[in-house]
Amino acid sequence: MKKHKTNIIFISFVCLMACTAKLPEIIADVVTEKTMHDTDDPAIWIDRQDTSKSIIFGTDKDEINGSVYAFNLDGKIIKDKSINKISYPNNVDVEYDFAINDSTQTDILVFSEREKQQIRLFSVPDMKPLDHGGFKVFEDETNIEMKRPMGVSLYKNPINGRVQVIVSRKMGPKENYLYQYEFVSDASGVKTKFIRKFGTFSGKKEIEAIAVDDESGYVYYADEGVGIRKYHANSEKGDQELTIFGGAYFKDDIEGIAIAKYEDEGFLIVSNQQAHSFNIFNLKTNAFIKELNLGTLETDGCEVTTKALGDKFPNGLLVSMSDEKNFFFHDLNKLKLLE
Repeated sequence: MKKHKTNIIFISFVCLMACTAKLPEIIADVVTEKTMHDTDDPAIWIDRQDTSKSIIFGTDKDEINGSVYAFNLDGKIIKDKSINKISYPNNVDVEYDFAINDSTQTDILVFSEREKQQIRLFSVPDMKPLDHGGFKVFEDETNIEMKRPMGVSLYKNPINGRVQVIVSRKMGPKENYLYQYEFVSDASGVKTKFIRKFGTFSGKKEIEAIAVDDESGYVYYADEGVGIRKYHANSEKGDQELTIFGGAYFKDDIEGIAIAKYEDEGFLIVSNQQAHSFNIFNLKTNAFIKELNLGTLETDGCEVTTKALGDKFPNGLLVSMSDEKNFFFHDLNKLKLLE
């Protein structure tokens, strides 16, 4: 009996060591300059005329002096492209070729301004506001705590070119946690048009991270303590949940979600926040592939592109927030997604 107990203790010890063993760190190619307050979420804008001049945007949270910083590919802050004095900017995203009118298009950047219960819209790369000071969200809610936006992700319908934004919040109900709006432009400027409410919530923590795959028309979001939920991004295809997956592979909070798409394969890169690591899932099957240590701490948001960004990142780029007021840039080849 004593020997049996000793074996159990030994096996438990081996399992504990295996479960807590530190993954080898994949060293970042670039670590950005530090921000002033509290980094959260990045977005990648690709300069299609010269990809080496692409811009990484990253939010820095503060109720009075929050910012959306612009970084070059060397991680240096581009002051004249940064947006300052924002009341708690949380998440950020970009989209391309938004129609201002019949003859003019612009790339756009959207981010949540949590303490003003609104989202902001700017043109890129000239960084001009298109929103008359902001678009209010969750307006039908009476509880102010349920009006504070967090996650944002842009969806461009590949058939009709319409651009919509899906918004999550700091607190919400167990059904219809997310709202979806369309950006509509006319002679008076850009407005938002409410499209729908959707999205189940477990009630355990919160929903922040959202990612949309425009091409396939799916939206993924993190129900932080439970799993990754998948829905149709096109509201005309219904509001029913398609699947929930991945929860067993996370230590605690499920955070930032990034979609890496190649010609024949795709991957979800998801922050395993309290483990200081990232879990990789197959985009088609949602099967878990592997866990990676990229050297970041307590990562909230991440973003990825498989496009070459000049000589600096010829294989694509993963950007991830770190809890030391900065962002890490990794050459995408280092993640060995295709192996």
